[in-house]
Amino acid sequence: MCYGTEFTSNAVLAWAQDAGLQWHYIAPGKPMQNGFCEAFNGRFRDECLNENLFRDLGHARYVIAEGARDYNNERPHPALGYLTSAAYAAALRPQRDDALELLDGSARHPVANTARMSKMQPPTLDHAGR
Repeated sequence: MCYGTEFTSNAVLAWAQDAGLQWHYIAPGKPMQNGFCEAFNGRFRDECLNENLFRDLGHARYVIAEGARDYNNERPHPALGYLTSAAYAAALRPQRDDALELLDGSARHPVANTARMSKMQPPTLDHAGR
């Protein structure tokens, strides 16, 4: 099983080197270092790649676009209060727009609240909407 390198190629690595970018891999056996990406890769593999035999690139693009449309607009997500991704984003949009509106050079409301901090931890942000 691959962790983090399954979609990389020598061309991407060469481009990154030419562009002066450093490439950081997830440590072997530590998929939790990038849990969102690993969860997506697993679901994408199970729900799309393993379920379809693509005739050509155009067919692959169509199937993947339909899957993305279904995931974002039709499928409710437990982590979002059983809203679809699109409905959740639409509900956050007024809050986001208010937070981004400038008043005397700064936003009126923070997009996210600062997390409770101990004396040893650097400042972090809670998830927006908490």
